[in-house]
Amino acid sequence: MIIQEHFPTDFIWGTATSAAQTEGMPEADGSGLSIWDDFSQRKGKIKNNHTNQLGCNFYTHYNEDIEILKKLEIPNFRFSIAWPRVYPMGYGHVNHPGLDFYKRLIDKCLENNIRPWVTLYHWDLPSALESKGGWTNRNIVSWFKDYVLTIAMHLGDRVKDWIVLNEPMAFTGAGYFLGLHAPGRMGMGNFIPAMHHAALCQAEGARILRSEVRNANIGTSFSMSQVEPLTQNPADIIASEKIHALLNRLFLEPALGYGYPVKELPFLQKVERYMRQGDEKRMQFDFDFIGVQNYTREIVAANWYTPYLQARIIPAKLRNVALTAMDWEIHPPALHHVLKFAAGYDNVKSIIVSENGAAFHEPQPHNGESDNNRIEFLKQNVYQLQKALSETDKIKGYFVWSLLDNFEWAEGFDPRFGLVHVDFETQKRTIKHSGYWYRKFIMEQMSKAEITI
Repeated sequence: MIIQEHFPTDFIWGTATSAAQTEGMPEADGSGLSIWDDFSQRKGKIKNNHTNQLGCNFYTHYNEDIEILKKLEIPNFRFSIAWPRVYPMGYGHVNHPGLDFYKRLIDKCLENNIRPWVTLYHWDLPSALESKGGWTNRNIVSWFKDYVLTIAMHLGDRVKDWIVLNEPMAFTGAGYFLGLHAPGRMGMGNFIPAMHHAALCQAEGARILRSEVRNANIGTSFSMSQVEPLTQNPADIIASEKIHALLNRLFLEPALGYGYPVKELPFLQKVERYMRQGDEKRMQFDFDFIGVQNYTREIVAANWYTPYLQARIIPAKLRNVALTAMDWEIHPPALHHVLKFAAGYDNVKSIIVSENGAAFHEPQPHNGESDNNRIEFLKQNVYQLQKALSETDKIKGYFVWSLLDNFEWAEGFDPRFGLVHVDFETQKRTIKHSGYWYRKFIMEQMSKAEITI
């Protein structure tokens, strides 16, 4: 493939991490515990009983990791703030040593001409708040507003680019309906209030940033998958529309002012129990951008025995397709598909691909061996990115997930997404060939040379 047309000169290239997956040191310097600190201690919840207690120890190694970013000439770095590091109890007492860590991290980025992109919530709810109901408790709206106000007041002079929530469908669905992720709750009675309160927080947090941070660039991120029916049978088509509404529309459309997709998902009528007067307006915010995060596509079939949806996702490993180490289908056109979908909303101003990447099985220990499968994945996805950009000018940036191999939630440390290998025993960092490929690609973009990929 040859990219004949160049990306815009101001196109944003970056990479990303999250606090819960990389920082480790959960109780250092007065920090509190998160629901993932607790969940990873529960036997059988994480593959191989891994815990995130140390992770990549980014809390200690952040200087080294920013130096790696500088070496790779990646100009934008997305990371998250750990809520319990700032508010150990979720609200009330501010832990200033925790805030100071993020000030040092941001200053280190700025000193090296790396633009910080801060995610306010990337799944690490303070355990103290979960004991009060967590996302199912409407009080979380005020707790979250206090937290965002504190971050804005202390870091807003340093940071202009913000993502409010990371993948709200994922942390409410996997954490409060399926029980596969922290805090491990199950059932519609947990999911519906958690969903609604997250939708409120998504907009309320953005409003605080708008009022407190001068010239803020404010977004929020959604995981989106290409969804297709198994066959053209009407039942499969209807089933795929339901899954599409659940995965791709559920949190985006309330923010845009369309409300919840109740037509496709009638069970959402249960949210009326938790709605208060004015909530439909409170869920809306005029975001500067939305973050789109894509990894795969899903194939859906009708299944009358599946509660609420009457639809099931056919596992990729049963479909004889190429897989990542997460057993996700490798299907780069999915990125073009979801970008085209998101850009189709008139009131979506601009789009950042805030995550895109792949985990593969790699040699251990890693000595800088070629990870050609990841390089090929990135090449193919960048091609799809270019294709989407030729159809809409809304797409403004692309972040590779992830800078570092890290704690991959319920999958533990086995899947490796990083451009940089981490030996979790010694904490040694080794840049992979994909990291060097990404550096070369960015440099060629900046020099406007024709790029053959």
